[in-house]
Amino acid sequence: MAQIAFIGLGNMGAGMAANLIKAGHQVCAFDLNADAVAMLAAKGAKAAGSVAEAVNGADGVVTMLPASAHVRSVYAGADGVLAHAPAHAVLMDCSTIDVDSARQMGAAAADKGFAFVDAPVSGGVAAAEAGTLTFMVGGPKDAFVKAEPVLAAMGKAVIHAGEAGAGQAAKICNNMLLAIHMIGTCEALNMAERLGLDIQNFYDIASKASGQNWSLTSYCPVPGPVPAAPSNRGYKPGFAAPLMLKDLKLAMEAARSAGASTPLGAHAADIYQRFVDSGGEGLDFSGVIQMIASDSGSEGS
Repeated sequence: MAQIAFIGLGNMGAGMAANLIKAGHQVCAFDLNADAVAMLAAKGAKAAGSVAEAVNGADGVVTMLPASAHVRSVYAGADGVLAHAPAHAVLMDCSTIDVDSARQMGAAAADKGFAFVDAPVSGGVAAAEAGTLTFMVGGPKDAFVKAEPVLAAMGKAVIHAGEAGAGQAAKICNNMLLAIHMIGTCEALNMAERLGLDIQNFYDIASKASGQNWSLTSYCPVPGPVPAAPSNRGYKPGFAAPLMLKDLKLAMEAARSAGASTPLGAHAADIYQRFVDSGGEGLDFSGVIQMIASDSGSEGS
């Protein structure tokens, strides 16, 4: 199996790296949080003290970082990936960042002869831990072919979206749609309850009717119908509301750049901004139903 450098062991990265170990890869991990590195080392990873140390001798490099600035620093800095990774290594950035930054990193990697893909994920923490993520991959076809076996060890689907930046474009379009679906699902469930419908009964109807969608049937925002959903554990993320807000802001930035009309996307961004600002920063994005229900109570009083 391959030697993989894994950089970024947050809520998502820790589970992803653990699945690479389970698949038999040799993982050398680095994160600014030493405790996160130690926890992965206890599962069989080698601990690295720097990015340069982590990528030394690596066949592949996986990064899972918070934002574009972190990606640029880790890849392009003097002690970064591009300066220290072996020439044969395939570079896989699984962070969710803006499309232009992904394209710039792809170009910078190509200039140094590296195979590089932007490969953001869908599925949240539970899927990261279970190895059932979906990877949306941008980059040249030959780079995708090199990256696919590594990514497949962490996910259920690895899909080539197009050239550099296409993975990020697919991710933000998908998550904008998810946010809109979730808000609509929350509104419908809240209205059904206020009209006197039994929620389980309404779920049974809507999940088999034209209103069916993933936010309802796989991630239901009310307790009960979907036992594995965050709604059944106090809206503990899951996919945290601030991360959804981040993705919506990236989507609005991309929409402006492309001249695309996204009125519902913009409204969703406003709703999630208000949810985060009003106390939802520590909750799953499906917890927005609490704000919607509260708004309904104010309107009805």
